[in-house]
Amino acid sequence: MSQTETTPGHQPRHRVMHTMIRVKDMERSLDFYTRLMGMKLLRRKDYPEGRFSLAFVGYGAEIDHAVIELTHNWDQDKPYELGSGYGHIAIAVDDIYATCADLKAKGAHIIREAGPMKNDTLHLAFLQDPDGYKIELIDSKTVAG
Repeated sequence: MSQTETTPGHQPRHRVMHTMIRVKDMERSLDFYTRLMGMKLLRRKDYPEGRFSLAFVGYGAEIDHAVIELTHNWDQDKPYELGSGYGHIAIAVDDIYATCADLKAKGAHIIREAGPMKNDTLHLAFLQDPDGYKIELIDSKTVAG
């Protein structure tokens, strides 16, 4: 049995801890992830000797949930190139249509309106954070169990 498989009553040894993304403006990114996306700022620290700051945001404690690490390099004056390998961060929401309406009203940049996925029962939408990272919102009621 691999280290990631489980047996009844046994917790796996591995888990996803966080996904790190580089951000140009920490305050703008924190506003997006906390105010618009409803995450909590879990911890934040500046590293003056390395000229960078880290902030961890998420929907629950890092011990129980995967979170997002925002990395701000102080001397970065140009936007980051996102690269062709990056896809998106996916977040389950209770009501995709109400969530998107609320996000739009708060100024979020929706790039794919809420609706059904082609050839599937899943309902989803996409938006972008201030640095252009794509966030997929998935209606939790339409996820196949």
